[in-house]
Amino acid sequence: MPDDPFPGLTGLPRLRAIMARLRDPETGCPWDIEQDFASIAPYTIEEAHEVADAIAREAWDELEGELGDLLLQVVYHAQMAEEAGHFDFDRVAQRIADKMVARHPHVFGDESRDKSAAQQTRDWEAVKAAERAARAETGVLDGVALGLPALTRAVKLQTRAARVGFDWPEAGDVLEKIAEEARELTEARDRLGVAEIAEEFGDLMFVMANLARHLGVDPEAALRSANAKFMRRFNAVEAALDARGKTPQDSDLAEMDALWEAAKRAERGG
Repeated sequence: MPDDPFPGLTGLPRLRAIMARLRDPETGCPWDIEQDFASIAPYTIEEAHEVADAIAREAWDELEGELGDLLLQVVYHAQMAEEAGHFDFDRVAQRIADKMVARHPHVFGDESRDKSAAQQTRDWEAVKAAERAARAETGVLDGVALGLPALTRAVKLQTRAARVGFDWPEAGDVLEKIAEEARELTEARDRLGVAEIAEEFGDLMFVMANLARHLGVDPEAALRSANAKFMRRFNAVEAALDARGKTPQDSDLAEMDALWEAAKRAERGG
């Protein structure tokens, strides 16, 4: 391992100095020098998901490293912004600090802390609405980030619309809409082309996200959990086949389905 290039620095100052060196046009890393906001953005999203994954798995030993990877993304973007003359890391930190103070008058101001979580949420949304208005974002749906995961963005769009009364009254109405969209998807599959099928599938997914909102379910978290469950059960199928001296390629659907059901029963203690 090379000698520490910044022996007098620790923590965040050291990380920022390392990033500045990596981006140095004369002595930095060629790959890091070539990057820009657009090329780094996908890594930022990926690192955020890896943080969420470590939390979902309660992998606390991994979370430390994943948070570091995510922090690196903030430092990376701030370094590029400083080079371009937009802003620097200190301004990023100052801006979020100011925002937290402004959005918590019951902690840092004169407002009472004697509020329910629901009231605090309403107050928070009122402050955010004022901030959007100051940015000339006057539409109900303005400001919902395009870069969010599609399911999360769908819920945020629907939540905004619901605040002005554009919403189904209850979950049963959403379930009826799901049945309608499923029928339309079936018709598209039988009669229409790929583009129309994709559109109908998107409509169905959008309504599914709305059902999650009505049920108080985070659709991204629910799907991550379903993915993890699928992996556990399919791994169990592979293990059972291996015990028989086989691989999935040597098996067939009937055998694997029977092993899948056995894995389900085992999980449920049956």
